[in-house]
Amino acid sequence: MELSLMVFCTLLFGILSWKMNSLVQKYKTYIALYTSDKVIRFGKFHPLWGHIHLLVPLIKFQELAVKGMRETGKKITCYWLAFLYPILGVCHPDTVKIVLKSSEPKNKQKGGGYFTLLPWLGDGLLISDGKKWERNRRLLTPAFHFDVLKPYVPIYNKVFDIFLDKLDEASNSGQSIEIYHRVGLATLDTLLRCALSYEDNVQEQGSKNPYVNAVRILTNISLKRIMEPWLHPDILFKMSPSGRKYFKHAKYVHDFDERIIQERKQALAADPSLITRRRRDFLDILLTARDENGTGLTDREIRDEVDTFLFEGHDTTASSLSWAIYSLSKNPEEQQKVYEEVTKVLGNRTQVEWSEIKEFTRLTLFLKESMRMFSPVPSVGRITTKELDLDGLKVPANIEIYVLIHALNKREDIWGDPETFRPDRFVNDPEKDPYSYVPFSAGPRNCIGQNFALNEQKVALAKLVHRFKVLPDTDHEPEVDVDLVLRSVNGIRIKLERR
Repeated sequence: MELSLMVFCTLLFGILSWKMNSLVQKYKTYIALYTSDKVIRFGKFHPLWGHIHLLVPLIKFQELAVKGMRETGKKITCYWLAFLYPILGVCHPDTVKIVLKSSEPKNKQKGGGYFTLLPWLGDGLLISDGKKWERNRRLLTPAFHFDVLKPYVPIYNKVFDIFLDKLDEASNSGQSIEIYHRVGLATLDTLLRCALSYEDNVQEQGSKNPYVNAVRILTNISLKRIMEPWLHPDILFKMSPSGRKYFKHAKYVHDFDERIIQERKQALAADPSLITRRRRDFLDILLTARDENGTGLTDREIRDEVDTFLFEGHDTTASSLSWAIYSLSKNPEEQQKVYEEVTKVLGNRTQVEWSEIKEFTRLTLFLKESMRMFSPVPSVGRITTKELDLDGLKVPANIEIYVLIHALNKREDIWGDPETFRPDRFVNDPEKDPYSYVPFSAGPRNCIGQNFALNEQKVALAKLVHRFKVLPDTDHEPEVDVDLVLRSVNGIRIKLERR
């Protein structure tokens, strides 16, 4: 008995020693990264909070990165998530290129906080990795071929006619109007109609629409959880008030999607020729896609991709489009150039045709500059699966890295005068590194729906400037904040004048 106890204690001591040694080695690596002369550090380290107390709201994270790179010229940032582990940020084309060119996935447990989205969005293209991501990316790519995108243009026109009519009605008093919420409703309306062929009077219902409300709540809780390490363990999160609220609204979103998916499956089963007699949408392609083995997506995979596309496709586009409208109001000379181009292309017509989108060259430059000034997605996360050399800094596997898109777009050594709105900077510049501007990410995991989003925004902005002159609200200035996308704490307000 005594011998058995001695053996047990010896094994236990050995395991604890091994674990402790592993932990010590891990923290030695972390400290080496943080103390390297290659990184920008954020203020004084707090033994409990690390640097979290310095980075809330999250826009401060990007502002500190911009300030640090201007003062030091360094290309990498580093801060601690509480006392748990350091997180790196890259904000120069040289380091951004290395991170984005590699196919390392966004780890579901760490990598940029994507684990907080997992119960809602599931294992779709945003979060999945490895062979599954490669397979599903191949299966979904046909959904964004121009033959599929082309029939969406009449839908863009219809949705934004409703949007403009509502703006017209709201601006009759001459008072300024808040547009971010209205734009979000329009982009969701677009996604539901294009991706699912589903019409639900989203813009008429406004914030009363339960799907709109659910997505807003899920987004807010997901971001908040990232900055609350005590809620990172799933069991603690599920027991918390915010966790219970999160799963309640995630269930609503999932039930909503599953109902539409099942109805479409039943319709196609009853009439297989249906898919050839009407416009094919995103859901049709998901349901009929087959890999090289003849295997399609499971019901859960289809739901995950629908959830991912509806969220990414409407929320990020809403951010980009809202800030573009704000940019129109603040830059009247550039707005006039866009208006003259749109008038030349459309004449007296109000409907934009597919063939005309490519003629909006000035509008395209304007939109690019707006996305540089106001990055719709301020950062994207990765986690290393092998050692990387970032500007001489040896980064081992399993280290979280953000690509700081907002900070990258504010580099003076790249943009010269980054705070000046100047669309002409995007006229062909052969010397500019393509990784200096990555609004849709880049490399193998770039945004699959970027052409869909750009086409939608160009149609929306063309129709807007064709009908209205956009003016600023001089009594209101938006307070920029970083959520999962770039938002304004106090909304975005403009005035409109009929042309």
